[in-house]
Parts: sequence; C-alpha cells; structure tokens
Amino acid sequence: MRFLPDLVLLLNALWFGGAFIQFSIAQGNTLKILVPREERGNPIAPTLSASVAFLGGINLPIGLLSVYLLLFRPPFFGAHDAQLALFLFFSACHFSQFAYNLPILMRGGRVGVAYWPVLKGPMLRIFVIDAALFVANAIVAMMLAA
Repeated sequence: MRFLPDLVLLLNALWFGGAFIQFSIAQGNTLKILVPREERGNPIAPTLSASVAFLGGINLPIGLLSVYLLLFRPPFFGAHDAQLALFLFFSACHFSQFAYNLPILMRGGRVGVAYWPVLKGPMLRIFVIDAALFVANAIVAMMLAA
C-alpha cells in the first residue's frame, strides 16, 4: 500500500517544485504565458511578472513538505490520521489551482487580452496535471479513510 502514497508524494514534490521554478525563477517565461505578445509592452506587465513570484513562494513549501515526508518519514507521519490530513491538504492544494481555471475555461479562455488560454499550451498542461494530482491525492486519502 505504500507504493501509491509514495508515488503521489513524489509527484507532488515534482509538481510544486516545478511551480516554484516557473513562477519564482522563470518569471519572464510566465509572463509570456499569461500576457499576449501585443500587451507585453504595457507598463503593468513588469508588475505582473514580479507578482507571480508569490505563486512560487506559495508552491515551494508545499513541495518541500512532500519531499520531507517522502525522504525522512517523520514519526508523526506514521499516524494514520496525519497521513489522511496531509493527503487531503495536498488534494485541496491541487484542487484550488485547478478550480480557479474553471471560470476562465467557462468564459472561453483568453478574452481579448484578459486571462490566459486554458485549453492550449502550458496552461492546458497545468490544468490537466492539477486535476490529475487532485484526484490522485484524493484517492490516497479515500484509501486511508476506508
């Protein structure tokens, strides 16, 4: 039974670590995803680019927690309730990132220069992976609850 939780923890660590790199280190690349080419000269673009670093800052500790649990197996993580709570937490983290793209998807993605294209390019990948990891963490939590 430990294979699936360990795999999900590894995927969490990779995904949240990748989000840290994308948002905090590769801010310029993120700007290209979020802002259409014709609007990148807009004076607000550098502020947007700098502000996405906060997203990386939020994702980093979640990824580090996954690494810590996977590599060090702290004694508290052996408790059934702690594992259940943590996998529910990770599931909620992925769900929140998936769910905030749903209204944008329902509006048709990028509307003029607003929003980002949810159903193509990097945002599609983000949308799908967050959905899949939401489900994977929820499955581990349900297995623990059963």
